[in-house]
Amino acid sequence: MSELRGKIAVVGIGEVPTGRYPDTGTIFHAIESAKQAIRDAGINKEEIDYVMPTAALYSPAFNTELVTCRVAEELGLKNVSKNCQVFAGGSSSTCGLELAGSLINSKAASTVLFVHADRLGTGVDLQAGIDLFATSGISAEWEVPFGQHYSAIAAMATTRYKYETGTTDEQLASVCVSNRKWAELNPNAFFRKPLTIDEVLSSKMLSTPLHAKMSNMLFDGGAAFIVTSAERARDITDKPVYLLGEGGTVTHFVYSQERDVSRFGWAKAGRKAFAEAGLTPKDIDIAEIYDSYPIFQIIGFEELGFCERGQAGEIFLRGDTWPGGKIPTTTNGGMLSQGHTGAGGAVALLVESFRQLMGKAGERQVPGARFAVETATGGTYMDAQVTILGTEIPS
Repeated sequence: MSELRGKIAVVGIGEVPTGRYPDTGTIFHAIESAKQAIRDAGINKEEIDYVMPTAALYSPAFNTELVTCRVAEELGLKNVSKNCQVFAGGSSSTCGLELAGSLINSKAASTVLFVHADRLGTGVDLQAGIDLFATSGISAEWEVPFGQHYSAIAAMATTRYKYETGTTDEQLASVCVSNRKWAELNPNAFFRKPLTIDEVLSSKMLSTPLHAKMSNMLFDGGAAFIVTSAERARDITDKPVYLLGEGGTVTHFVYSQERDVSRFGWAKAGRKAFAEAGLTPKDIDIAEIYDSYPIFQIIGFEELGFCERGQAGEIFLRGDTWPGGKIPTTTNGGMLSQGHTGAGGAVALLVESFRQLMGKAGERQVPGARFAVETATGGTYMDAQVTILGTEIPS
C-alpha cells in the first residue's frame, strides 16, 4: 500500500450518538451520519461518485438495502457510479479506507462516502444479540459445540497474559477506567458516568477472570467519512487527514489454531505501517486501540511499541493514557464505554482518529495532535490491522 502514502485524505466525518433507539429506523443512523460528513467536508453531495457501506449485522434485510443502493437514494445522490459493500468484521474500517484510497488513486473514483449503521441494541432481542456474538466468526465445526464464545476467548487470552507478565486485575480494570475518562467527555458515548477500579472488580464475574464491566455492550449507532485525493483535499479543507501507513496480517480463523493466545499480529502489522509512514511510536500523539475487552487494548498497546511486554497495565493504571496523559489512548471511550455497534466499533475509532487530527474533538481534544495510530481486528482477533494517519506528510 506504499503507493497510497500521502496520496489520499479524509475531508469529512459524521457520527450519531451510540445508544438504544427502538423507535428510530436504522437507515436514520446511516443517513444522518452521511449528511454530517458531507456538511463537515463542505462539499456538494453530487461530488460523491462512490458509496461504500459496510455491513449491518442485526438484519439481513436491512443489509441488503445497504448493498442495493438505499443510502444513495435516500441522500438523493445523482452522480454515483457504484455502490459496493465492504465488510471485514471489526477490520471493516481499515479495509474500507484502504480500498477507497486504491479506487481514488487508480482514478476509478474521485470522492468516496464510507458509511456504517447497525441496530444491535434494539434491532434484536437481548438473547438473539448474545447468540449472534457468541458464535459469529467462531468455528461451527470445531469450537461452537464445545462452548467457545467471545468472553471465553478474552478470558483465555487474559489468563495466559497474566500468567506470563504478572499483570494484575487492578491494572486490567484500569483500562476500563481510562476509556471511561474519555467517554465522560464524549457526547456520542453511551456510558458517561465515572467508573472506578473497585466498581469494575466488584461487578459480577463474566468469564474468569473477566468481570462484567470488562466487557463491551451492544448498541445502535452509525458513522461515516469521506475520502478523496490529497491534492483535491487541500482545496476542500485547510486540515485534511492523510493516510500515511497501513499494515495488516491474517493469523488464524479458528482461535485454537493461534499459536500464542496472548500475542497477536499487531507487532508485525505495526512494523509495516510505521515503516511506510516514516514514523516511530515516539512520533505518535494519539493511539486509538481496539478494545472489545481490556486485554486486547493492552496487547495492542504493547505490540505497537509504546512499551515493553508486561508494562502496559502499569501505564494505564498511573493515568498516562487518560485525558492530559503522555499517550492519549482510545479517546472516544472505545467499545468499553462508547459502546459496540458491530463493525462500527472500529469505524468509530477511525472516525475519532480523524476528528482528533482535524481538531474537532471538543472537550477531549488532544492539543497539537499531528499523528495518530489506529488498530482494528475482525472475528476472533483473526487479523491485525494498523493504520497511521497525519495532518502532514513526513519527508
